[in-house]
Formats: sequence, structure tokens, C-alpha cells
Amino acid sequence: MESRRVWLMFCLLLLAHCALQQTPSKRKSGKKDSATNTAIEELKKQIDGIVQELNLLKEQQALQTVCLRGIKIIGKCFLADPVKKTFHAASDDCIAKGGSLSTPLTGDENDQLYSYVRQSIGPEQHIWLGINDMVTDGQWVDQSGSNVRFKNWETEITLQPDGGRSQNCAILSTTAHGKWFDESCRAEKASVCEFTIV
Repeated sequence: MESRRVWLMFCLLLLAHCALQQTPSKRKSGKKDSATNTAIEELKKQIDGIVQELNLLKEQQALQTVCLRGIKIIGKCFLADPVKKTFHAASDDCIAKGGSLSTPLTGDENDQLYSYVRQSIGPEQHIWLGINDMVTDGQWVDQSGSNVRFKNWETEITLQPDGGRSQNCAILSTTAHGKWFDESCRAEKASVCEFTIV
């Protein structure tokens, strides 16, 4: 049904585009020119509206595909990528897909992300989280630059974060039951992209 709507909008867009390409061979009066220009402008506005609707439908369809391949957790879709990359490469890949590196906002969300990573990537893997302290050492922020409110650092054995200026990116560890560790941003880890859903 959804693909039928997309196809119909595409046909309407193509028809409108063809109509705009045809130009009158003779112009008889200024009134007709004005009316034609107004009609053309109105068609352009309608085409822009159709294009925006089409893009929105494409985004919704892509997000549904992501959710089908990944998992839904509390208003987000998570999609695992087992390929190990640096923090910046993993972040860029998530942004290119329309999301961002996963950043749990609650303990429950962190637990569900931990379970998803164990099932989808492996029981002894680490993933990049979308937080870092690159700007100010010890001030952990998410990818929008906002201070991180929820934290799940491993503090019983290694007193994380403990890397100082050499470890400015965070990972979630499946071997430590979802606890966080600071890590060098140049290390290569798997990742999970998150996509906000409404």
C-alpha cells in the first residue's frame, strides 16, 4: 500500500514536471502571461509539496526497514553494525544512515541495548557509545554537545573513566554486563546506530 502511494506521487510529480517543460509558442497578451506565470508558480509550489511528502514517505519507509532489521527500544530503533571502526568512522556511518551512535538515556534502555548487542554482535564485544569528552576532559557530552545525564561507568574495579586525555570516547562492554569504559577514539570497535521514532 505504501509503495503504491509512493508510485502515485512519483507519477504526479513526473506529470507536473512535463507540464512545466512545455512553453507556449506565442504570447498574445500581458494578462495571459501573468496568468501563466501565476499558474506555473502554483504548480511549482505543488511539486515542492509533493517532493517533500515523497521524501518524508521515503524516510518513514527506510526507518521501518531499519526497525525490522534492528530492534525497537523506548521510542528508538537500534541497528547493530559488527564491523569494527574508529569512533569517528562509526559516528559518520550512523549519521550517513540518518541516525547517530547509540546513547542510552536510562538504565532500562542501557540494559536493553546491552542485551541487543549480546544477541546481534556477540557476547564478548564492545560498542561505541555516542558520548565523548574531547572538548573538556571529564565533561562527557552526547553527539549534540549536551551533557550526559545518565551514566553507567564501571566503578567497582577500574574506577572508570580513568583514561584522562588519551581516552576520550566511551564504549559499552558486554563482558562487563553493559558497564561503560573510556577508550581511545582511534581504537576499532563495533557500533549500534540509533534512530528516533515518533
